[in-house]
Amino acid sequence: MAPKSFSASIARLLRPTHTRSQTSTTAQRHYSVAPNGTVPPTKQKYVPTKGTYPKGFLVSGTHVGVKPTNTGTPDLAFLASETPCAAAAVFTKNKFQAAPVTVSREMLRRRENTGVRSVIINSGCANAVTGKGGMQDAEQMGLHADKCFEEPSDGKGSRTIVMSTGVIGQRLPIQKILNKIPLAFNALGTSHEHWLAAARAICTTDTFPKLLSRTFSLPSSPSIKYCIAGMTKGAGMIHPNMATLLGVITTDAPVAPALLSSLLTNAVNKSFNSICIDGDTSTNDTVALLANGAAGGKEISSDSSQDYYSFQGILTEFATDLAKLVVRDGEGATKFVTVRVTESPSEAAARKIAGTVARSPLVKTALYGKDANWGRILCATGYSLISEPGLPASDVPEIVPEKTSVSFMPSDGSPELKLLVNGEPESVDETRASQILEHEDLEIVVRLGGGQAEGVYWTCDYSHEYITINGDYRT
Repeated sequence: MAPKSFSASIARLLRPTHTRSQTSTTAQRHYSVAPNGTVPPTKQKYVPTKGTYPKGFLVSGTHVGVKPTNTGTPDLAFLASETPCAAAAVFTKNKFQAAPVTVSREMLRRRENTGVRSVIINSGCANAVTGKGGMQDAEQMGLHADKCFEEPSDGKGSRTIVMSTGVIGQRLPIQKILNKIPLAFNALGTSHEHWLAAARAICTTDTFPKLLSRTFSLPSSPSIKYCIAGMTKGAGMIHPNMATLLGVITTDAPVAPALLSSLLTNAVNKSFNSICIDGDTSTNDTVALLANGAAGGKEISSDSSQDYYSFQGILTEFATDLAKLVVRDGEGATKFVTVRVTESPSEAAARKIAGTVARSPLVKTALYGKDANWGRILCATGYSLISEPGLPASDVPEIVPEKTSVSFMPSDGSPELKLLVNGEPESVDETRASQILEHEDLEIVVRLGGGQAEGVYWTCDYSHEYITINGDYRT
């Protein structure tokens, strides 16, 4: 049962929220969600107008002003569970890991993925490469969030996952954040508006908040309607390893803490680890999964049960849909591109090839220019498996030029446009190719002709705007 101080305040926390009027008095560029909350017309279709959210989770989005130029947009997200819950997270593999990554990983290790109460996230400053002071700031964020629950200590330290996103190498305005955490706690609620405000609060150069929710059932409890909901942020500095962004996924299904890490890792490998915008892996990447079991039913306690496999599929599909939203909001992007490598001797080779094509600046600029320059796709395919100096060469002939084919798959359902077949170039209808490249969605298919395995990446194009956004990011 939740502590009385928290349970008694639930009704108060569920009160309606009011949105502050926001205006901008400067003429500077704005690449994040606009100060007045508007979303570009082309991206509005990705913002949900309603949702069904897991029982026992409450969220809020609060304005702190981490960046002095932010005069009204929420930049502090607070997510809380009414009861202590199971949690796991996957973190960046960048050697320069931000303070929140270190603090959160240690907290989950110390707690063995149990007894977690909340997630606190600030945008506007990454608290990365900030030394001992940055570590103390991250710890203070977690401890101040813990104080809101007024729970007695269990001797295991903080109960809060901490995340930060924004500019690297700058200290947080920590006192401003700490002063607003109680306000963020008091603003917690369960409505769609609360979830949307929290999703907005974690945005940086994102042009729209990324939020999804859905319901599902499990084989052992077919009559129980479970919910899964999540938010993510990311528009630039996107490339595995792990998931170059922030994300939080919650569910009211009961899952044993010992199983959460494997479930999340498997889902991330097929989703957040299969997207690319610019080939840069961030210092702060964190995706967390929280399960509080508030909907009841039989706990998923075995990794060989039907419930486990069912939930793994649901989580993976959900994470994939969240990850795709990141690609659709790539900085300056005009296209959403699926790179599918098939007929490969191994999945590892197929994923490496797909990731290399997805990351290629020449492929991405050609797509932006609506140029069916398939030679760039073939070139990226050809160098993708070259061994690094000092490493043994592969003894599996994954790429055989005479067996390799390349096609464009149109998004309108019309037949594929074959560009290369078994190493021989096709006579390409440039007019049709241009028509295909006019569409927002496109699939590139590379067939290796040497096996049954497949690998998929999702990426976007490079536009002039990408340079402008990143040239202006700090100023």
